[in-house]
This record gives sequence, C-alpha cells and structure tokens, in this order.
Amino acid sequence: MGILLPNHIIIQRIDSLHPLFAQVFALREKVLRIPLGLTLYNEDTSADALDTIFVALNEQQVIACVMIKTIDQFIAKPRQMAVAEEWQKRGVGQLLMQEAESYLRSLGCQQLQLHARQYAIGFYQKLGYEEYGSEFEEVGIAHRSMRKTL
Repeated sequence: MGILLPNHIIIQRIDSLHPLFAQVFALREKVLRIPLGLTLYNEDTSADALDTIFVALNEQQVIACVMIKTIDQFIAKPRQMAVAEEWQKRGVGQLLMQEAESYLRSLGCQQLQLHARQYAIGFYQKLGYEEYGSEFEEVGIAHRSMRKTL
C-alpha cells in the first residue's frame, strides 16, 4: 500500500491509530511548534482522529506529513503540513500534496481550503492554490487563507 517514488520515497495514507502516527506527531512538533516556542502537548489534538493523514516515508521514517480534515462532501482542508528540514526543497512536499489531492479528487472533493504560513505561500501557489481574504494570525504568526479547485 503506497506509491514508490524516486529515491525510495513512499507516499502512504494512514489514520491516527496507525503505528506511524507517533512519528507524524513528532514531526509536526519539531517542524511546526518547537520553532514557535509552542508544543502540541498543550493543544487539543483530539480532531486528529477524524483526519486522513498522508505521509512520505524513507526507509519507514516519516519525512513529511499532511493532515486532511473533511469540511463537507465537496470541501477538504489540508492542515499541519510538515516536511523534515533535511528533506525540504527536494520535491517531497509537492509529491505528498499531489497524492493527497488525487485521493480527494477520487472521493468527489471539489475544493481544498487551507491556512498557509507566510513563508509557505509560494509553495502552495506553485501547486495552484490562490490567496483570498486578509492576512490573519494563527499560532502567533501571520497566515493567509488559500484555496484550490480540484
């Protein structure tokens, strides 16, 4: 189960009960919270159980992840996208998002909406996402709402 990509990277869909989820949590903590002086351990992460999770694996190590929250039958929200520092800017995040989008499209999803940190806007724009609305603060830093029609 999963797709074998160049460099032996595998993209796999899991849920919060999967044994790899502990690595997903640790990666989100390291990439998304610790740099901000925050921790997921102080947040309500119970909604993680409702998400579909895509991971990029290298030798059974989670090197990237994205959580997908279903808003309704036609709209989903990618959230908590994280790529291990040593794998950033190598195409792993793009491959991960493409696989998640393909899966969501197969389910009839028509639009993706997300909150992008300022430094990630260019990444999402390259994937076809457009900004909308005003800048806002989330987890203490600037974000923009973005969306993409599938």
